[in-house]
Amino acid sequence: MDRRKAYVLMVLWAVAHLSSPGSGLRALRRTTGGRRGSTGLTGQDANGVPLRRSKRGWMWNQFFLLEEYTGTDMQYVGKLHSDGDRGDGSVRYVLTGEGAGSLFKIDEKSGDIHATKRLDREEKAYYILHAKAINRFTNEALEGQSEFIIKIHDINDNEPRFTKDVYTARVPEMSDIGTSVIQVTATDADDATYGNSARVVYSILEGQPYFSVDPETGLIKTALPGMDREVKENYQVVIQAKDMAGQMGGLSGTTTVSITLSDVNDNPPRFTKTLYEFRVPESVELGGTVGVIRAMDADIGENAEMDYRIIGSDGPGMFDITTNRSTQDGVIVLRKPLDFERKRQYSLRVQVENAHINPRFFSVGPFRDEATVKIVVEDVDEPPVFERASYVMEVKEDAARNTIIGSVSASDPDDKNSLVRYTIDRRTDMDRVFNIHAGNGSVYTLRELDREENAWHNISVLATEFNNPRQISRVPVYIRVLDVNDNAPTFATNYETFVCENAKANQRIQTVSATDPDEPLGGHRFFFGLAQEAAGKANFSVRDNKDNTAWILTRRNSYNSLQKSVYHVPVVISDGEFPMQSSTSTLTVRVCTCDREGNMKLCNAEALTARAGLSTGALVAILLCVIILLMIVVLFAALRRQRKKEPLIISKEDVRDNVVSYNDEGGGEEDTQAFDIGTLRNPEAIEESKQRRDIVPETFYPPVRRPVLPPTRDNNGDVRDFINQRLVDNDSDPTAPPYDSLATYAYEGNGSVAESLSSLESVTTEGDQDYNYLSEWGPRFKKLADMYGGDDMANVL
Repeated sequence: MDRRKAYVLMVLWAVAHLSSPGSGLRALRRTTGGRRGSTGLTGQDANGVPLRRSKRGWMWNQFFLLEEYTGTDMQYVGKLHSDGDRGDGSVRYVLTGEGAGSLFKIDEKSGDIHATKRLDREEKAYYILHAKAINRFTNEALEGQSEFIIKIHDINDNEPRFTKDVYTARVPEMSDIGTSVIQVTATDADDATYGNSARVVYSILEGQPYFSVDPETGLIKTALPGMDREVKENYQVVIQAKDMAGQMGGLSGTTTVSITLSDVNDNPPRFTKTLYEFRVPESVELGGTVGVIRAMDADIGENAEMDYRIIGSDGPGMFDITTNRSTQDGVIVLRKPLDFERKRQYSLRVQVENAHINPRFFSVGPFRDEATVKIVVEDVDEPPVFERASYVMEVKEDAARNTIIGSVSASDPDDKNSLVRYTIDRRTDMDRVFNIHAGNGSVYTLRELDREENAWHNISVLATEFNNPRQISRVPVYIRVLDVNDNAPTFATNYETFVCENAKANQRIQTVSATDPDEPLGGHRFFFGLAQEAAGKANFSVRDNKDNTAWILTRRNSYNSLQKSVYHVPVVISDGEFPMQSSTSTLTVRVCTCDREGNMKLCNAEALTARAGLSTGALVAILLCVIILLMIVVLFAALRRQRKKEPLIISKEDVRDNVVSYNDEGGGEEDTQAFDIGTLRNPEAIEESKQRRDIVPETFYPPVRRPVLPPTRDNNGDVRDFINQRLVDNDSDPTAPPYDSLATYAYEGNGSVAESLSSLESVTTEGDQDYNYLSEWGPRFKKLADMYGGDDMANVL
């Protein structure tokens, strides 16, 4: 340990001596060139006062300390000494700054500095501290505070580290020697400016002889030519980085580089067989797959993409081949229909070639291959085949029933040549207008035709094999109905016009045209003329304009609406076809009063409606609507009047039978005791013991007995008793509403001499009545006495 301290002191002395010649072993010394504290002139200030600068009494040197000290004692750093220290203990040294007191401690008396902990240069390379010397007794500074640095000397205590734990790289296969793959980098935390501790050298530990690494830059390159991905694709290369320039004792680190050879197109495609054979039925639809062939390519990705094509065939245009890009298969598809009876076998010559060829590998050989494909057609029971894809037939609309309009023909394409049966698909001929002969395919009519109703009929004819009814084929048949002149021309519209009373002869009042549903080949040609029966006494004439229109002209100078307000002009219209068709249409002309310019001023009501564009039918429809609306209004008013209820008693003087309304609901036809009509006949005849079936019996709810008032001397006592009894009944009724209500009773009392005139109090049998008392009531009741009095009347009743 003493030797180590001596070695450290010797190093510190050498460094200090080299950095500060003539300073001795002291860490701080007096400056030379004058006395301590002497000053020198440095110039003048703005006021002309001479400036003086004091020379420092300290000159600091750097301390050096080795990192990673492993001794048990504190590591000695150096010693501070002031020229003012005479060794009597009056000087106290104070240390401040980075790590002072924790990492570095100073002896106050001697100025010795020690490091208390092991230091790491990679954590911190130097420390800046401040020192001063003060008088222990007066605490006055003997020297001004100065700054010094403790630098940590590096040792090789860090191995090189790569920037990545694992590197991945790709290089094309078949690359030349020296092709760059990837560059790896390692860093050393040691001081690169001090020795070789941070000087790194790269070397390869695993991966030879395929790859090499540059020792200075760490660039990995290929070292072997012709590396084939199809032989070996992945390589694991271990690279070492060693400091101390690779010398013995240096520290090292390793990393793994995963290198993958990327594919290049260096392999041509090859068919697995030279001859492929496929069997396919002749019923394959166009575009259907006939067969699939495959060529193998050792490459991958786009380097394995292939294109197939047919370079020879004994059936040109029958087949085509496409490439399935997901599987790189060649798919042979059908382009024309197969027919076993015509050709039963086909031979194809197919070539495959890489889609992306690398010119670098042309020398390897042609990147294509060829194979033969044999296609055998198998026989299938096929449906009948029509001679045409569609048929067009024509028939005149006046053709009689069972008229043959054409025929279709189909045959069995198979070798057995089965017989064919024809039918019409009734879904295309719902009205059964046509039929077909099952044996020869002749199409004929079943009903009369009308071109104006249907000019075309589109039906489907089915052909079925006799031996195999499941073999069915169909063909569309378009039947055109030819026109026959079977419709007479008529007015194009319902013409109505007027003529002025002051009209002149040969004055045009209307232009008419005609229409005809027939369609002649040369177009329509109509002829207009006045009907023969109206020619002798005609008031108007018809002039044919030779352009399918005609003018209606007046034949006299004036007309009188009082004599005749409406004229009907019959116009005969005929066409120029064969057979000629004609009809008579009537033009309605109304006579109106006009001004000098011919503008209508006054006309009868019928004429006015005609000018307004309303026909007689429209006017009648409007009148009917008005009448219906009036009937609805009247009916609604009558219903509203019926809904109005008259009051029960209009006035107190109104003497009539009073009707009492009860809102109680009965129990149906079987309920004969829910309501007793006897109550209305005679209030005194109420059966106290009879109970209603629709309410709770009074025995469950005893009636509330009210005190009965003593009878008075007036004549209304029986009425009061009647009202009290009804009040008691309502109070004891559990079905009564829980609110005050008004009840009206038609009781007249017993005080009338004539008694009651109401029929409610009568007995059920009218033969028991005696009406003789009516004759005693005076002349006012004489009529009633004559009607009901007397024995004869009683017998009649």
